[in-house]
Amino acid sequence: MARVPAAVVAAGGLVGGYAVARWTKKRPLGGVALAAAGAVAARQWHREGGTKASVGLSAAYLAAFGASHPLAKKVGAWPAVFTVAGTVATASWVVTRRSGGAGAA
Repeated sequence: MARVPAAVVAAGGLVGGYAVARWTKKRPLGGVALAAAGAVAARQWHREGGTKASVGLSAAYLAAFGASHPLAKKVGAWPAVFTVAGTVATASWVVTRRSGGAGAA
């Protein structure tokens, strides 16, 4: 079975977490989706790039979540979420590509 790239999982976690929180009106449920995707992505980052990559990209994932809030006040919620999701996905792709992991293909 083909694995979904960590970049896609991470971006999907940011977008999906926000979508779940917004549409269910239950922020903790969105947090569960965000955390679950983050855990899956972190596991793949570790497998593909090692501990440094996993820690760095996990920190970027959390920072992106935090940065989306003030950014949303400037550009709107959905544009902010898509911006940070794209940034994390790009960082994930670059780091795992450089490390020669499975994401390098």
